[in-house]
Amino acid sequence: MDILRWDVFLTVLGVVVPIFAALYEFVFVGRKRLGYRVQMDTIASDEVHSAYAGSLQRLERDDGDPLVDPSFVLLRFENNGATHIDETDYAVLDDDRVGIRVVFPGRRVAGLVVTELSHDYLRPSFEGDSGLHVRDGVIQLPRVPMNRGTHYKVLATLEREPGENRAAGAAFAPPKVIGGIKGGVGSGDIPETRSRTGTSVPAIALVCFLVTIIVTQLLISLNDENAPLDCASGRLTLTGSTAFEPVLEDAAEMYERTCPDATIAVETRGSSDGLTELESAGRDHERGRPPMLAFSDGPKPEDHPLLLPRPVALSLFTLVVNEEAGVLDLTPEQLRSVFDGTYTNWSQLGGEDMPIRVVGRDDGSGTRRVLQHQVLAGDREPGSTSDNCRDRDPGAPVTRCERRSTPEVLDAVTETPGAIGYAELGAALNREELPRLRLSGHEASTETADHGAYPFWETELAYTYGELDADSLAASFLRYLTKDVGRDLIRAQGHRPCTELRNPVLCRPASGE
Repeated sequence: MDILRWDVFLTVLGVVVPIFAALYEFVFVGRKRLGYRVQMDTIASDEVHSAYAGSLQRLERDDGDPLVDPSFVLLRFENNGATHIDETDYAVLDDDRVGIRVVFPGRRVAGLVVTELSHDYLRPSFEGDSGLHVRDGVIQLPRVPMNRGTHYKVLATLEREPGENRAAGAAFAPPKVIGGIKGGVGSGDIPETRSRTGTSVPAIALVCFLVTIIVTQLLISLNDENAPLDCASGRLTLTGSTAFEPVLEDAAEMYERTCPDATIAVETRGSSDGLTELESAGRDHERGRPPMLAFSDGPKPEDHPLLLPRPVALSLFTLVVNEEAGVLDLTPEQLRSVFDGTYTNWSQLGGEDMPIRVVGRDDGSGTRRVLQHQVLAGDREPGSTSDNCRDRDPGAPVTRCERRSTPEVLDAVTETPGAIGYAELGAALNREELPRLRLSGHEASTETADHGAYPFWETELAYTYGELDADSLAASFLRYLTKDVGRDLIRAQGHRPCTELRNPVLCRPASGE
């Protein structure tokens, strides 16, 4: 391993720089900061001779003379630093009660009020002989103790200085705030702060820096020729459950992209056939380590003692019906009566007047085994009476046909009037034209399964022949399937990863534990 890895260095730099910038801004240089805003500076002259000027036409001095070119200025003083400001923090002599002076070039102050206090405890700072005065046309503000985030506002009425020439409609020079804070930002001046509608230059610079870090890391990762640490090479065959086939195909494709030296073939033919194939391959392999994984809907039969299970996902299954049947909800008892031939026409269940045609899986299907165990109360699904799912054998009371894979079942139910079948939930969700049957009003979901309201589920298990070598492609693929990317692929097909359940080892709904 290199002593210095650029990706690690850039990651650390991308974290440290923003933290340092924040500390520098708010802890080191910005701990004490007093600022002001000019929230209003407007002339009160009647430029258009409004009939509604009212008392604004009678702005007068104490002696009754009208103000000359009157104007109003509203100032807001605020502690926008990271710590409080005490009265001793103002940069004035100890015996000076005035902390801030405000000068208005070309104008003199005719009146002054403190219009707003963010907190009532600021009030005593402006009462009595506190230092609040107007002298020689200058506003004098006291040394107000201010906690972080506090503010107060001052409204001043002004008039033009005698002898000061001003063109009609011209604005006066802005006010000047004189004062400072000991240990404040920069030289300690009291700066003017403005409300920003855009982004500040430091913020833009920081964003550009972070974007540069991210792009550089991306380029490094794209040019990195080293494969991920868990990549393995060789060939691997995935067999077993056709219900889990979509997940296996997606995972195999993604793994091969990540690890180009690996070749993974998906050859699913049903859970039982897959388990038998794995055991046969294990017995024939010279080391007893065949490059094969078999996936099964539920536990293996007892005649495979050398196959070891690993829980992968909680699989949900659903009943599907042809849209012409006119039935969307059955109880488990009604469903069992459909499969055992008690009901032969959908009209007996409140649906349309058409014969019930059952489309099932062959005897080696794990999905069929789940249906028999979880929904049919352990009863075996009766045998086939039809090849085309429409015409039944002479003397047979119900039309039944069998198909070898989940897609074939879904196709048959879609194309056959009055047909009913079963499939893995994710595959059924991709058939929008095919209604999914509810059981006692409950649709297939992990929530209904967790509460014991929906019975048609099973644990998807990955079987190996004996223990795997840790560095084998089979072991690497299983780890990949149960990590982030694999879990996303499992969820995308309607299953739930075992690692997200309360008991990942059992990998079953809470109601089934």
